[in-house]
Amino acid sequence: MNDHRQFSRITIVCPVYNEEKVVPLFFERALPVIELLSARYRVELLFLNNASTDGTYAEIGKLRAQYDFVYVITLSANVGYQRSLECGLRNAQGDVIAFIDVDCEDPPEMLLDFVSYYEKGFDIVYGARVDREEARPVKMLRKFFYHVVRSLADEDIILYMAEFSLLTSEVRDAVVNDHSSFPFIRASISRVGFKRIGLPYKRQRRIAGKTNYNLVGMTIFAIAGILSSTTLPLRLPIYVLPLWLLLTAVLGAAYILAESPWLLLLNLLCGCTYFGFTAAFTALYVARSYKNSLGRPNYVVNRRYTHAQCSVVVS
Repeated sequence: MNDHRQFSRITIVCPVYNEEKVVPLFFERALPVIELLSARYRVELLFLNNASTDGTYAEIGKLRAQYDFVYVITLSANVGYQRSLECGLRNAQGDVIAFIDVDCEDPPEMLLDFVSYYEKGFDIVYGARVDREEARPVKMLRKFFYHVVRSLADEDIILYMAEFSLLTSEVRDAVVNDHSSFPFIRASISRVGFKRIGLPYKRQRRIAGKTNYNLVGMTIFAIAGILSSTTLPLRLPIYVLPLWLLLTAVLGAAYILAESPWLLLLNLLCGCTYFGFTAAFTALYVARSYKNSLGRPNYVVNRRYTHAQCSVVVS
C-alpha cells in the first residue's frame, strides 16, 4: 500500500428510520465484514437515527451494549434521507467514510471491495446499480430518471450511482462545503471530481420490514434531484421564446383570416402555458434561493439519544 493510501479509521454510516426489525439482521450480515476490516483498521459503525418512532433506537442500544464500535446520532425530527446523510458526512470522524442502507438491498459484503479499490488509489468507490429485483415498469422509470438527470445536469452526473459508496475524508470535506437547504448527495459527489470507480451489482430485495420509499416519495425525490442538478428550467423560456412568438403570430394571423374563436382560444392557451411554466419554475428556484439564504440548519441533533465518536455539530 502506498504511504498516501494508509489510514487507520473507517466510519460506516447507516441512515435508519423505523427499521426496528432490520437493524439486528443488518448487523448480523455486517459483523463479519467489520471483523475482517478490523484486522487492519479501526472500524466504526455509525447509525443515523432519523427520529424513528418505533424501537429502532432500542435495537441500536442493544448493539452498543455489546460492541464498543457502534455509535448512534439521533435527529430531533425526520428531516429526510438526504439531510440525514449530510449529518453523517459532517459528523463521521473516519479517514474513510462509507454509506450503506440497513435493508441489505446493497450488500454489506461489497464494502470489502470498496476498501480494496480505495487502497488501489481511488478516492470514490460506489456501487453502480445496473439491475434490481422489482417490477419492470419501475425499473424503466428509474433508468429514465438517471438518464434525464445526466442529460439535463449543468455538471457531471455519475450514471446509476446512488449513495452506496465509499469516500475519502478529502472528498467528504469538499462535499460538505456545499451549504444547500436541499442537499442531493450523489450529485455533490459527482460535482467535486476526484478519482472514482463504480462497481456494478444487482440490488436485492429488503431483508425485512416495509420500505418507507413509495411512488410519491420517488417522484418527489426525482423532482428534487433534477432541480438540484440543473438550471435548464430557468433557461428554457429563452430558448423557446422565438418558437412561441412565431406560433403566436401564426395563430393570430389564422384567426384574423378565418375568424374562428377556436384559434383565438388555442392562442390564449399557448400563451398561458408558456407564461405558466415560466412563472412556476422561476418560483421554485426563487423559493430554493430564499431557503438557502435563511441559513437554517438542515437537521438538529437530539443529544439525549446520541452517542457519537465525539461532540457533534448541529448544522
